Amino acid sequence: MPPPPVDRVPPAIRGLGKVHHVALIVASIEDALRLWRDVLGLDLETIMDIPTDHVRIAFLAVGESKVELVEPTDETTGVARFLASKGEGFHHVCFEVANLAETLLRLEIDGLELIDSAPRRGAEGPVAFIHPRSCHGVLVELIEAPGGPSWTSLGF
Repeated sequence: MPPPPVDRVPPAIRGLGKVHHVALIVASIEDALRLWRDVLGLDLETIMDIPTDHVRIAFLAVGESKVELVEPTDETTGVARFLASKGEGFHHVCFEVANLAETLLRLEIDGLELIDSAPRRGAEGPVAFIHPRSCHGVLVELIEAPGGPSWTSLGF
């Protein structure tokens, strides 16, 4: 009997690293900050517009992870449709990986449905998404750890 696939995968791409962030869709970042920053005491790291994704985001630090607030800036996008149909709340979880391109290849070989088959620019580094159909209904984002191979190729 052949060994389970995980035993044949190099340790660098076998597992996930820390939870980088949990993303929440909000109607207004300013309104959401009243809870997350002002009441719960999370430190606001940054607020930025991501024109390519038609969103405005805020990152708040909590331990070695973050909470990302995502506000749509264009009513025709998937994020805006999500907000309209489901309301504010949980959107995705993001895990850090050492080598994003290799991890995506392994996941594709293992049969997961990828939204991004190659790393792309994200707000804080190279990212890619795994379709919720492959993750029990959860949208999963992967981000490459700082200094990984995709950082240079994507111009970070």
